[in-house]
Amino acid sequence: MAHKNPLRKDKTCLNCNYVVSDRFCPNCGQENTDTRKTFFHLFVHFFEDLTHYENAFWKTIKNLIFRPASLTKEYLSGKRMSYLAPVRLYIFVSFVTFFLLSVIPDNEDTPDVTLPKKSGLVTPKTTEKDTIFKEQEKIIELEKKGLITKKESDSLQKFVLQAKEKDLESHNQFTLLSKYYKSVHELDSIQKYSSPAEKLNPVSYWINRKMQLVQDKYSAKEIKEKFIESFVHNLPKSLFLYMPLFAFVLWVFQNKKRWYYFDHGIFTLHYFSFLLLGILIIRVESYLLAFLSDYVVFRVIDYLFTTVAVLYMLYYFFPAHHRFYGDSRIISIIKGIVMFFINMVFIFIILTLFAIYTFINIH
Repeated sequence: MAHKNPLRKDKTCLNCNYVVSDRFCPNCGQENTDTRKTFFHLFVHFFEDLTHYENAFWKTIKNLIFRPASLTKEYLSGKRMSYLAPVRLYIFVSFVTFFLLSVIPDNEDTPDVTLPKKSGLVTPKTTEKDTIFKEQEKIIELEKKGLITKKESDSLQKFVLQAKEKDLESHNQFTLLSKYYKSVHELDSIQKYSSPAEKLNPVSYWINRKMQLVQDKYSAKEIKEKFIESFVHNLPKSLFLYMPLFAFVLWVFQNKKRWYYFDHGIFTLHYFSFLLLGILIIRVESYLLAFLSDYVVFRVIDYLFTTVAVLYMLYYFFPAHHRFYGDSRIISIIKGIVMFFINMVFIFIILTLFAIYTFINIH
């Protein structure tokens, strides 16, 4: 039983100045208790709030994972106090998921390779080809001056050549959406002095120039790191913007008189919360078991868990759709498959545009 705080002698509500006849103000609902409390009262109040929140939270998560569509049905039927609200649930799960994904390191980080300190060289950044050739010239000069041996010179030149090949290979990954130029100066010159037939149209020129500016400023490795960081940081916004479209697809395939767009929106919030939670669980599980990857049994467990989790995430939509909308299993499966492919097309288009936006806005 909750420990009740003593009532104030003054019956005027501190929040709205309404006359309070009992414990709670009939106008605003605030409890008319003494505002100055002991540490014990503060501790009890904190414990009660935490326990209430945890009960609602874990009950919500359990139903979200193991009882597809049950949260949506309960919410729309009016039973809302026992669970987290759909918007609050999505914001919480989204925040935790993308925060942890951004701070959990990759398991396959490769160590950086540096040149010997006595050579006086800096590890070549995989950016411009000219930089790599200059490093090779420096190595030859150091060999001629006797600062490094012939063996060390050959080893360093081999390293530089490998860096060059890696750079060209990595660079090609970022020129799929644009033509290859040595620098933004070359692109501007071509655009300015070429014949009208060879010039890019304004949109292509703008995109190519934005991408070239990024490639001139950063190495391929830095571009990749910044791209991933920016993409992960902005992905929640992309998903949040996509949810109304997902709900619209549901609305198209259902009875307009029976179901409102609001109903599809609640279903979408719960479904996307489940997907984000599934992604989080898989990532955390893989990260933790990676520390035991030397043992075959744990690698097998990781593989089986990930496989089962992904299959369950793909399967989840169909029982959720069937139980919520009440269609027959066959009709629900057919609708689900059609909607799956429609949404895949939309997701591909949105993520492609979003990837381009992310790349050209790397700072």
